[in-house]
Amino acid sequence: MDSTSNSFFARLGSSTKSVVKILLKTHRCGISPAPDADSVIIMGNGPSLADTIRDYPDVLAATPLLAVNFAANTPEFQRLRPRYYVLADPHFFQAADNENVASLIDNINAADWEMTLFLPFEVRKSAAKIGSERVKVEYYNAVGVEGFEWLENAAFRSGRGMPRPRNVLIPSIMIAMKLGFKKIYVAGADHSWTKTLSVNDRNEVVSIQPHFYKDDEKEVRRIRTDYLRYPLHQILYSFYVAFKSYFTIQRYAEHSGIMVLNVTPDSFIDAFPRATLDELK
Repeated sequence: MDSTSNSFFARLGSSTKSVVKILLKTHRCGISPAPDADSVIIMGNGPSLADTIRDYPDVLAATPLLAVNFAANTPEFQRLRPRYYVLADPHFFQAADNENVASLIDNINAADWEMTLFLPFEVRKSAAKIGSERVKVEYYNAVGVEGFEWLENAAFRSGRGMPRPRNVLIPSIMIAMKLGFKKIYVAGADHSWTKTLSVNDRNEVVSIQPHFYKDDEKEVRRIRTDYLRYPLHQILYSFYVAFKSYFTIQRYAEHSGIMVLNVTPDSFIDAFPRATLDELK
């Protein structure tokens, strides 16, 4: 059997699994295009975002912003007033007794501007306390779809699936596409995790994942403990999944006439064209 046949049957197997997941796990996606969808800036929480906030205040003030994860626990949240917010990690919905998570939900609910919060469909029951008159909640299908390109394209276009959502940036980009934005600028996506990855003398994997804000000791300890549960090969595989998903996103963006531009200096993401926010000035 030649490599072409192997590739066909591998895609057939992946496609079959994806169709089953779509049928069993997804819901109709109600995300509709934004009325003024042109450019949007997705703000990852990597350390370089601090420089972006310092160097491009006017651009950030004039462009729709999308924030993620613990961004609402920072002073910058009130100043930048993002139009969109995405949460993906189950930790946000399974740790109600965690102080950082409780503060996050309170800060999101306290936003006094119009903001849309996007959550995975699977957390609808546990997300009842999130949202307010000003904060609208919408849901997305955090379901990975792989296989034939026509199947991927159809699933991505309908919002029934996305490239495997290893981290919050993947659904954030796909949601921005579903909102109709034609230029998606990705900031604060350093993704330089391998620089801080090591294994100690107890064969425990140690990883430091810095953000543009300083994590408190409890959050640092939680992340450190999470990593102790996994051997190095599983952690490296999860990195592989994320970086591979970006190439799938780039293929779909080109197919859809959308530009995803990486404006993160020294980012490890090698799928998207590089740019700067100077072109938005």
